[in-house]
Amino acid sequence: MFIVAVTGGIATGKSTISKVFERQGIPVIDADKIAREIVEPGQPCWRQIREVFGDEVLLPSKEINRAVLGKMIFEDKELRRKLNKITHPTIHRKIFWQVCKLLVTGHAWIVLDLPLLFETGVLMDFIHKIVCVTCDSDKQLERLIARNELSESEARHRVDSQMPLDKKCEKSHFVIDNNGSVEEAESSAMSIYNLMRDSKQHWLNRISFLGLFLIVGFTIYMLLKVFNRLPESWQM
Repeated sequence: MFIVAVTGGIATGKSTISKVFERQGIPVIDADKIAREIVEPGQPCWRQIREVFGDEVLLPSKEINRAVLGKMIFEDKELRRKLNKITHPTIHRKIFWQVCKLLVTGHAWIVLDLPLLFETGVLMDFIHKIVCVTCDSDKQLERLIARNELSESEARHRVDSQMPLDKKCEKSHFVIDNNGSVEEAESSAMSIYNLMRDSKQHWLNRISFLGLFLIVGFTIYMLLKVFNRLPESWQM
């Protein structure tokens, strides 16, 4: 199995691209979905957020008031660092376990929807190919303001908190320009899907894993034999 990451900037249309792969039967692990789940009332991250930011970031239902918390962290880098320190380790741990579960199901490849792939850098070593979804800065702001009901200043704070899109594009294997219609973006995603579907990388990964397993197994066998610790049933 190999991993394809979908990344980009806030409000560039990453979810639209991930859904294309999902419709083709490719498992998608959504980091934003995990981020929402781990801050539900009663969860360890929820308790830490409440302790650090206070009850002012809670709704009457005790759920996190995402609008209030978002305004706080995108206007203050230190608060954003504190929130990331609370949530990122848990998000990455849950992504890791979901990947492990999918590894044993026989899928040739999977998709990780990771908005902050480059910003955190934690999962880079596990990614085979990176797809960056981009659009013009004016369109990005327009979409973000409409989607989240933000002022232009608030939207700019959120965009500026991430790595510039041109830098992300430079570091990616594929770039999808999402300035046009949804159909055009989906067509670009399908072209990438066809390339990944025909890739033999998953067989190379499986052969490498099998080779590593055999090497480790043989090494353990020889060590046990040298120190006369072989079980009788293993002896020839």
